[in-house]
Amino acid sequence: MNDMEFRIGDRWVGKQHKPFVIAEMSGNHNHSLERAFAIVEAAAKAGADAVKLQTYTADTMTLDIDEGDFFIEDPNSLWKGTSLYKLYQEAYTPWEWHEPIFKKCAELGLLAFSTPFDETAVDFLESLNVPAYKIASFENTDIQLIRKVAATGKPIIISTGMATVAELNETVRAAREAGAEHIVLLKCTSTYPAAPDNTNLLTIPHMEQLFSCQVGISDHTMGIGVSVASVALGATVVEKHFTLNRADGGVDSAFSMEPGELEALVTESERAWLALGEITYGATKREQESLKHRRSLYISRNMKAGEVFTKENVKAIRPGLGLPTKYLDEILGKRIGKDAPKGTPVTWELL
Repeated sequence: MNDMEFRIGDRWVGKQHKPFVIAEMSGNHNHSLERAFAIVEAAAKAGADAVKLQTYTADTMTLDIDEGDFFIEDPNSLWKGTSLYKLYQEAYTPWEWHEPIFKKCAELGLLAFSTPFDETAVDFLESLNVPAYKIASFENTDIQLIRKVAATGKPIIISTGMATVAELNETVRAAREAGAEHIVLLKCTSTYPAAPDNTNLLTIPHMEQLFSCQVGISDHTMGIGVSVASVALGATVVEKHFTLNRADGGVDSAFSMEPGELEALVTESERAWLALGEITYGATKREQESLKHRRSLYISRNMKAGEVFTKENVKAIRPGLGLPTKYLDEILGKRIGKDAPKGTPVTWELL
């Protein structure tokens, strides 16, 4: 194991282990605890490692003002035409639901944790003994919150949406100084949905080198391609929003995965991880048998001792049990030392 590996609950997170896949429930429960349970069950069936909630109330997020800075007018926003307060009222997960949802996750072998949005949420989540914390992109510069979470000593996963290198440096330094030993930075584009051409996955290995920590992706694009590609660039954690059915609606449904897609993500991200392997050339152990199917030099007509090798009686064909084809020019014009039937592999002993 390398120095950056660590465990969340009973799961290892690191490059020597399959990607840690998080299904983000967010507000996709649509204010139904039964639907929340169904999302947990679908995530477990799809093979996710963890389900993540968000812990806030409208009052801990913003002010109850219906105009100006507090009203969403961006024409490109999924939430245009509502106030921030009303959006968070619609999207929040009741705090009294956390414990039953976490228990349901445990029953199904899933890890469960959450994103706190203020210090009271951290205190609440500590009372539930969560195994890790997630910091959302919009809070990645909230140094007081970062310090509060880091002081728990638990792994901290931080989305990096919008943050500059200087801001991330300040965040990571604050987390480490406050006691965080295990940090994962998730490459994130804070648009909903995000476009692949605005995702910039090449930042992942650079971020890993710059901050000497594990890296991953919080992926708001549609489909699984971007997440799978991130694994090839070093991502050890993959987070995607998850719902039962986008057609059911909800604040995040438009850019959330459905169960079949999550199952495909779990499968394909693990395949991508397995395919990384190591730097190697030549035949692998499993390829050894295939070597015999290379081309090599064979006698293509019956030959008598003393006959001259020509292009009519020696050919480069499969299988690969004769001399390598690179020796053809050296063989041509020489004489065979003994009778040899068609289909005899050419060897130096025949000359």
